[in-house]
Order: sequence, then structure tokens, then C-alpha cells
Amino acid sequence: MKTSSPKPGKPGFISYVLVLTTGAILTMLMVFTYRQAMATQVMQSQVQLRNDYSEKEDAILRSIVAITPNRAIRAMQSGSGSSTTISNPLRWRNIFDESLAISNARTSISPELLAKLDASTLKKGNSGDSTLTSANRIFHQIAGVNDNLDTSYASAGINRSLGTGFPVPLQTNDYLTTVRDSAYPIITNDKFYGALAESYLKDKVLNGDGDRAYGLPVATYSKFNILKYPAINFGYAKQGDPFVAKRNWWAFTMDLADHDDDKTATVKVPRDFVISIYEIPSQLAISASSFLSLGQYASGDAWQNVSIKGGVFAGKAEVQGALGVAEADDENRVTLASRRGMTLPNDAMIGGKSVPDNPFTPGVREAYQVTEGEFFPVSLASESGRVAFIPINRGPDFFDRLAHAAETNTVSTTTWNNYSVGALQCAMRLDITQTKSSTDSEPTHLRFSYLKAGNRVNLDINLISSGVAGLPPGYLFACNEDSTYNFGTAVVDLAYGASGVFGYQMGMTGSVTYNNARFGDPVVGAFKSGYYKPSYPFEIKKRPLSNQWCVWIYPQRFKNFLASLNADDASVNHSLAVNVDYTTATGSFFLTKPAIPCTDLDYGLVLQECADFTAFPKGFSLVSNLRSYIGDDFNIVQYATTPPTGYTPPAEGYYPPCSLFVPEKRYGLEVDPRAVNLDGQVGSLASEDAVDATRPLDSKTVSGEAFAPDRITVNLRPITHPVELPPITMMNWLVVLEERRK
Repeated sequence: MKTSSPKPGKPGFISYVLVLTTGAILTMLMVFTYRQAMATQVMQSQVQLRNDYSEKEDAILRSIVAITPNRAIRAMQSGSGSSTTISNPLRWRNIFDESLAISNARTSISPELLAKLDASTLKKGNSGDSTLTSANRIFHQIAGVNDNLDTSYASAGINRSLGTGFPVPLQTNDYLTTVRDSAYPIITNDKFYGALAESYLKDKVLNGDGDRAYGLPVATYSKFNILKYPAINFGYAKQGDPFVAKRNWWAFTMDLADHDDDKTATVKVPRDFVISIYEIPSQLAISASSFLSLGQYASGDAWQNVSIKGGVFAGKAEVQGALGVAEADDENRVTLASRRGMTLPNDAMIGGKSVPDNPFTPGVREAYQVTEGEFFPVSLASESGRVAFIPINRGPDFFDRLAHAAETNTVSTTTWNNYSVGALQCAMRLDITQTKSSTDSEPTHLRFSYLKAGNRVNLDINLISSGVAGLPPGYLFACNEDSTYNFGTAVVDLAYGASGVFGYQMGMTGSVTYNNARFGDPVVGAFKSGYYKPSYPFEIKKRPLSNQWCVWIYPQRFKNFLASLNADDASVNHSLAVNVDYTTATGSFFLTKPAIPCTDLDYGLVLQECADFTAFPKGFSLVSNLRSYIGDDFNIVQYATTPPTGYTPPAEGYYPPCSLFVPEKRYGLEVDPRAVNLDGQVGSLASEDAVDATRPLDSKTVSGEAFAPDRITVNLRPITHPVELPPITMMNWLVVLEERRK
């Protein structure tokens, strides 16, 4: 047997150090890669979580905007403060909590969507779900403000300044408003601009315009002032322009991440927000929350001799012709704003500018503003995510104060009807209270109500009898024998006597002592009384060439009539509601509620001696649910007095601010006038749900015939100053939620 051994090779070795080192390096690289991957995953989850929070916060904020005005209205309605069961849902804490539910902030996917996906076995990796049960961990009052922390999550902007970045504060002298405003969204007439606001309002808030100031002296303009329109796309006014309003506001801090930071380890910087309800009296050239048709009359003829400056607002609009005029300057150029959409022709002209086709397509607005260098002339309320515009439109109820029961137990000190019904806001009231019979509609009794030393006084007027034997109708009791009554500047007829025997003096004025020395002794030995017959600013008679009984109103007589009553003057008694008292409690069984649309079977209202309203320092307003006939020139005489501080009248002149709210108006009295000339503003209280469009410039003669287009001249412009507001006006709310930049 032969054996052999392999030839010896080169010697080798294994380095354990190298192997271990290489392994360690590879292991460290793997661990590092793993840690980086885990860190990236954590980072991605944090970014995603923050994005989720941001989207949820935006949905919550939009929900707050939608809920808040509803709760503010409910806080003004009868019974809202009658129990905690009713009032608690109106609190800010409940508004915030409800916003979490409405925005679906507690779930990453809604149950409805999940059901549609039919994904019963769905496994959610990044659910974003949370109970969010502790709203007080999400919403807080502003840091440093500690009132009512147990009941409120908002800081009210009244009676104090919250510092830089917050709006102009309002004030109130009412204790209940002071206490409740941080717990509820309170809208009330008790809030005003006072000394706290003076320095803010005096400042010039400018947009590169060195001569435009916002804000007026609060001593004169405490109810409404000139504010800066917010930077939103809804064009009731142009961004940054001055407009007349009062701004109610509340501030709060929101941090959605704080609720679950113990689970998510996510910390976000808390954000401060201000939610505002701007009270905006109607001030545009044309304003209506109903469906408006613009550019054509009902006849199909285009508007002629029509000049419109400034804004036009409609709940819904259709434009059938050019809106505005080409020569309007940029400051007064026409804009059209709507809540529920608009229909524009392909070649629509708004304020002399061509509007792009499909104007609400994304990017069109921005391109227009870049190329034209001005505010986009058409806008919808829905174009601004945290904005709501709410016209306060009560429709026919606005004209009739007797359609509303008294409101009690309200959270706000101002009730909803008193806030939103023009007839209830009037200082003076004139009611038909009785008629002859069920077959004879001639009115026999009136009730006139007015303010005297701030208190309401009722005067019952019997049209067929004075109620005193031997004394003709129309005489009122003044005082007893040997007493003095001061008639001021009023010219009156006097009567003095008793037992059906009287002495008379006609056309007297000033201070009168009723005694035998002045009148003689009509009834020797009897205790006598003094009476007077003023020049009434109203009467009842039929309209010419018709059988329609009408209430005739003579506004120019009110000044002396109020003086004869020793009532508050025309700066207080500056508005009149004319109604028919069809209630069985204070009216007659023979009277019925006037129909709207108006008919010839109902009473009418005639305005005469209405050319000069300069006796009313703050203007004059009339509200009625009767068809009205304007039988004279209306408000064509300018004030002879110096305009108030801070007001420069427009080129048209300084006229008394007047408003006329009636369901139907006609021009003329005995014959149809040839033409009508309208200046100022026009509006409509037609229902928002009306199918047929309202045509705001259509006008009728006394006979009911429409004026021919070439017989109508219209010059409309916006109200730009509080002094131009009439005593009674329609109201709008603009709800805006903005972040306060620290």
C-alpha cells in the first residue's frame, strides 16, 4: 500500500478582531438605519397628526361661525333665560362643544362614509379618533383674563381692552350684559362705543391712503361708527374700505392637541382667535335678502336714466343688463354681492367693467385683481371659509307691531322682535282701533302713542265725539280752572267751560291760563276745565276718486303737535308706525289684519306735506302695513343747520335721513304723475324663499299703472356715514372669525 501526504500550502489565519469589528460596524449601521427609519416614521406621523389637527381645527372654526349667530338670535328670543335647560345650549362652552360634533372632529372617518365603503373589517392605522370630551382642555379664555372661568371659554370685548391685536372694545352700563357677555354671544342695544374706544377709533388705519380715517368721536357716534371692512372676499364693501357698523366680538384660545398630548406627545402652540358679529345697518345703494332682478323693468325694458354707485346686495340675483355706469370712479364703482348665487349674462357689465365668464372659477378672481388692480366686482358669501352674512329680514312682520306678543325672560336685554321689527322700534304709533260697523269701515277711533320724558303715553282720539257734552270732536283736555298749560310754539284752538257751555279762542299759542279773566265765565258757579284742539298731523278721509278710507299723514305738522302735547321733541319722536289694531284685546271685532299683497278693500295711507323734514334733527321714518300713496314731493328740502362734527355732506347736499317701509307704494293722489325721481337707497323685505324676482326700481302710479322706463330717473348711492342713517333701518350681521397674530 502506498500513501502520500499533501504538499504543504501557504500558511493562513483568521482575525477575530477584524470579524468582530466588521460585524459591529454592520450592526451599528443596521441599528442606525433602523433608528433613522423609526425617527422618520415618527416624524411622518407627527407631521400627519399635525395636518390632521389643522384640518380638524379649520372644520371646528367653520362650525363655530355657523353656530354662533343662531345662538345669539336665540338668546334674544322669549323664554331663552327662563331655565338652564334652555339657556345652557346658548353658552360659549356649549357652542364650542357642539362645533366638535358638527365638524366630526372626534372621528377620522364619518360613520356614514364608513357605511358607504362597506368596510366593516377596516383596520385604521392612523385613526385620529378621540373622545374630545374635555372641551375646557381645547378652548380657553385669553391668557390673563379670569372672569367666569367656570362657565365660559371666551373673553368678551366689552368694558376693557385686551391689548395689542384685539379689536376696538365696546362698553355697556348694564350689569346683566356685563356678566353674561363672556358666557353667551350677546347682541344688545346696550353696547356702545365709549371712552375706551376713543383712542382706537381716532387712529388712522390706512392702506397706503394718507387721508382716509376710520372712526368718529364717540360722544356723537356711539351706536354706530365708521370701521374698516375686514379682509374677506365677500364684497358687501371693499376690503379695507370704511363702512358703518358696530363690532361685537369675543376672543378665545384653541389648542386641539392639548386634549390628547399625554397619548400623542404632540405639543402645538395655542392659537388666539377673535369671532366678531358686525351689526351693519343697510347702507348699500340696493339691498335685499330676496331674489332680485337687476337691469330690466318688468316690462322687459332696460333700465334708463339709472345711476348706481357703490354696492348692491341680493340674497339671489339675476342680472339682465348693465349694472351701474361706466363713468363711476373707482371709489364708487358698483359691486354685486350675494348669499345664494347669481346669474350673469356672458357679456355682463358691472360698474362699467366687463366681468369674466364663469367669474367664480378658481383663479379668475386673482387674475382679475392682478390685471385690473381693483376689487373683484362680484362675490359670494361662501367664498370666505370663516365668514357668514345674515340679513335680518322679518318680511311682512317688519311692518306690523301688533303681530308680535311681548317677549320675556330673555338672556339678552334686547328682545328679538324689538331688534328686528321696524314697527316696534318706532317712537310714535298711530292705530285705527274702531270702525263704525261690520258693513261700514269708516274709522271712528284712533290711538296715538308717543314719548314724553322718555315714557310712553297713549292718547285715545274719538273722531265722532269729544267725550265731553257740547264740545266738538278733536278737543283734548289741557287742565282745570285756574291752571296753566304751555303750548310752546304750537298754534291751537282753546275751549273753556263746563256742563255743555264753552267759551272759545282760536289760533292761540304759548302759555295759557284757563280762568274767567281770560275767557269770561261761561257757566257761573260751576267748576270749569280747559281744552284745546291742535292741528293734528293725521286725519281719516277717503282717497280722492275712490271709496278707500285712508290714514292721511302730514309729517310737517308733527313738531307743533308734539309741542302742544308737551311731549319729547322731534329728535326723540322721530319715527311713526301706522297699523290697524285687529287684536280683540285692544282693537275692534270689526277690524281685520291688512292683506299683503295689498288690496283696495283694506285701508290705505296717504303722505302729504312731506317735502320738508328739517324739523326732525335725526331724520324721520315711517313704517306701516298699509298701501301708501305719496301725494307730494318727499324730502326735497336740505337742512339749513351746520352738519355734525366729522361729517362732510356729499355733492347731493345735506338732507334729513328718511326711510319709508311699506309693503307697496304708489305715486300721486288725484291723477297719475308724469314722472318719478328717486334718490338715495332702495331695498326690499320680500321673502328669501320667493320664487318670483323682486324688481327694485319698478314704480307705480296712483292708479296702479307702471311708470314707463323713460319716466323714471334714479340716482342711488350708499350711506357712508352714521349721520346719514334714518331712525329705522334694516339690519345685517357679518360674522367673521379671524386669528389674532401675536
